[in-house]
Amino acid sequence: MPDDELLRSTLRDQWHLAAGEIVALDDVILTHGWEVTAGDDRYVVRLCDPADRLPAEAGLAAAESLRDRGIAVGEPVRTLSGTLTALTGSGAFAVLRRAPGRRLDGADPVDQQWWGDRLGVVHGALQHFHHPGLRAWQPLDPAAAHLDAEPWLRAAVADASAAAKRLTVTDRLTYGVLHGDPAPGGFVVDPGTGRAGLLDCGVGEVGPLVYDVAAAVVYAGGQARAAELLDGYLAAGPVEADELHAVLPVLLRLRWAVLADHAARAGRPEELRRAREALRA
Repeated sequence: MPDDELLRSTLRDQWHLAAGEIVALDDVILTHGWEVTAGDDRYVVRLCDPADRLPAEAGLAAAESLRDRGIAVGEPVRTLSGTLTALTGSGAFAVLRRAPGRRLDGADPVDQQWWGDRLGVVHGALQHFHHPGLRAWQPLDPAAAHLDAEPWLRAAVADASAAAKRLTVTDRLTYGVLHGDPAPGGFVVDPGTGRAGLLDCGVGEVGPLVYDVAAAVVYAGGQARAAELLDGYLAAGPVEADELHAVLPVLLRLRWAVLADHAARAGRPEELRRAREALRA
């Protein structure tokens, strides 16, 4: 995680932005993000690993595509040299003008409706989006060395990955561009206009759309607490109810395995413990 000084210097040197207040987006799990004030304007700054730079640029291009279709989303800001991202020793930074509105509360039923609706609208709008940086959906490597961190971990990841693979082979799933980490705080609603939107489109990859829904359900606290989220999604998204309810349990398990994998790689024992409890349940 870079310190504020690196963030400020990168924004100054690459975007000519003088950062004022910096607030971490602490509810995202698989990415690093900040809200930054510069003068009278507000921005969202994202950081990804260097290996994810092209998929991140695909996500930024997807955001531009959504804006062209009238969907409220953060507007990517190019660097002084005209690129979508700036590569540093800590990874690749991206900057977007912040979409107006307050961030959603994932526990609030009304906000859950907005959250599910916007995720569904984005999935539908990106059905025919193409970009060379989009990568195939490969959420886990059961042979990764860091899975030796706990005696149970490799088997749990391998089982969840195998179950998801069987699902993708035996069932006809709806595929499309994934957000990847659709936390409620990544979505906003403007109280003045009633218009909802999102901060950005994450790192671009193509996979089964219900995986995004599963990721959102985890943020909501589990399927029993996500009824309004699911209703909002089904009303707006391209996935039918039968498909969603049939495959959601398998992809929820996969999402928890992804979080366990991430926690083991990052050395976060408390997150790893929570993932283990969810997988055992």
